[in-house]
Parts: sequence; structure tokens; C-alpha cells
Amino acid sequence: MTAACASLSPASVGLPRNCTFEPADWQILAKSWYPVALSRELGERPLGAVLLDAPLVIYRSGDDIVVADDLCPHRGVPLSMGNGNGETIACAYHGFRFGQDGRCVRVPAHPDSKIPPKLHLKTYPVVERFGLIWTCLRPEGEINLPPMPHWDDPVFQQITCPSIDIKGFAGRQVEGFIDVAHFAFVHTETFADPENPIVPSYSPRLTETGFEAEYRSNVSNFPHGLLGVEEFADFEWLRHFRVFLPFTATLEIHFPNDGRLVIMNAASPVSARVTRMFAPICRNFDTTGSVEDVYEFNRRVFEEDRQIVEAQKPENLPLDPNLEAHVMADRSAIAYRRGLRGMGLSQFFTA
Repeated sequence: MTAACASLSPASVGLPRNCTFEPADWQILAKSWYPVALSRELGERPLGAVLLDAPLVIYRSGDDIVVADDLCPHRGVPLSMGNGNGETIACAYHGFRFGQDGRCVRVPAHPDSKIPPKLHLKTYPVVERFGLIWTCLRPEGEINLPPMPHWDDPVFQQITCPSIDIKGFAGRQVEGFIDVAHFAFVHTETFADPENPIVPSYSPRLTETGFEAEYRSNVSNFPHGLLGVEEFADFEWLRHFRVFLPFTATLEIHFPNDGRLVIMNAASPVSARVTRMFAPICRNFDTTGSVEDVYEFNRRVFEEDRQIVEAQKPENLPLDPNLEAHVMADRSAIAYRRGLRGMGLSQFFTA
């Protein structure tokens, strides 16, 4: 909780100001990589973002992208308030300029003076992948991004949907994405059949980075109202979930005629109570169709989920299996919570 974080000095433990996570949980979560922006959002102007309560500034410096603390080291003004030119950004207060690797390259009041190292920004590693900008607040060892099946396959179309902000905890949102029993009740306006709530048996399998589960049913994934889908009424749909702890999952859906649709659910924890969800998609059918139509359908589906996540109580994700009731259809949720416990996160995952 905020009070727990406030009881420790942020400087002594590396926590952001006004941290909403338990300190030990924050330290664990900060070792993972998360997306913080869409690549296409970043032009010459700096972007502001928040990850795990840490305010960040993102800017272009030539061919490089810089992610740094969103704070000018001179007088503490957010650098995201400033401007940029594609090579450097300038603080809105005194015009100090910062370029590659977050280095201060100009102090307008003293253009000929040596720039002290204390004026350089604290930066974080950056990777562009799946149309997203990823970073990590406590990097350790090799870059460890979640994989996405078929993204690099030339017969697949790659689509990076606009992000969606959710006033809920990332763990709750991811658990909803991998839940297979909610279709008939939550997604009745988009693709599901309210008369078909049955969940056939399935079994998650552990992996090095989380788990995966294959779920077969006759619940269609075609949008309601799509013409010509009646001939596939007896088709058995395979949904292959792959979970990459802590907050990323992919869903590969096997469509008729060997079609494949892959959706990545990358839940970026803005705070313990706010999530920015990024959704890269790739498909090997309808590859010349309208990208805007994909954006809109994806938004409608995730909006249905958002309403549920924002209403859940407790807002956090209880990792103690005795704190909520479970049924057989919850096998993926149980595996997910067990995986988070295995990372060392709080038994009652405080948010």
C-alpha cells in the first residue's frame, strides 16, 4: 500500500515517490520489461509515461530512443513539458538540452561552461518490438521480452492497436484475458454466444516463463453480424494461451481454413490501480482489410473486459488460494496466481 512505501526512504530502496506497491513487490516487478508507448506515438516532442509509479520521459535522439526519469535535474520540472527536435529535448523552465544517453548537451545560460555530470539524466534500457517501446526499471542480465508467435512471419499482417487505459490492477486484467468462462456473459455484444457457457476440460502446462494452455470449444471468434460464417457452425475453435509472467499473455486463435490470429495482451502497470494495456495483433487472413476496423473491434472487446476489471473487489489479485472460491474452469487463473507466487510476490498481492 502507499503507506507501506511511504514508511521507507525512496532514495534508500529505489522506490518512486508515492509508490502504490508493497516495497518488496515493486522491487520484483521492476525487474521485468514492459511497454510504455507505441512507436508511432513518438515524434519530435517528448512523451511522458508512468511505469510502476515512476514518471518517465521518452524521446528520440537521432536513430536512438531514450527513456529517462521525467525530471530535469536542475530544478525538477518534468521534461515531458518541454519540446524536442528529433535529436535533443529541452526543459520548459531553463532550456537545458538533453540528447543521446540522456546526457545534458547545452546549458543556455552558460553555453561555454563545462557541463557537470550531475546534469545528465538517469536512463533505462530501450527495445522497440511489436510496434511498442519497451523498458525495464531494474534490468538484470539479458533482455527478456515476451515472444509473440508469427509476428515475424512474412505472410502475417502486423497491427499494433491503440492502447487502452484501465482503472484496475494489471494482474486482474491479465487474469481476465486468459479466463475462458466469461465469454458468454461479457462478450455477448462482440463475438460470444450467451447460450453457450460450457467450458470443456483443459489443462495448463508450465513453461520457463509462465505457462500455456490449449482450449478447444465450438464458441466462435467471428464478430457478430459477419456474413458467410454460418457454414462454420460446427467448427472446433482452438485457443492457445501463452502466459509470460508477470503481466503479458498471448492468445493464438485457430480460425477455419488454417487462419491464425494472434493477440498480445501486454498489461503495463502504471500503478497498482491503473493499467495501460497494449495489444499488438498479427493475422494471416484478411491481410488487406481495414486496420481501423481491427482497432474498433479490438477496442469493443477490451472495453467489455475493462468494465468488469474496474468493478472487481478487492482491487488487488489475491494470491492466497483460500481467499477466493475456484471452479474447474479457473485452471488458468489458478496457474497464473501460482506463477506470481513463485516470483516471490505477496501472498495477498496488495494493490
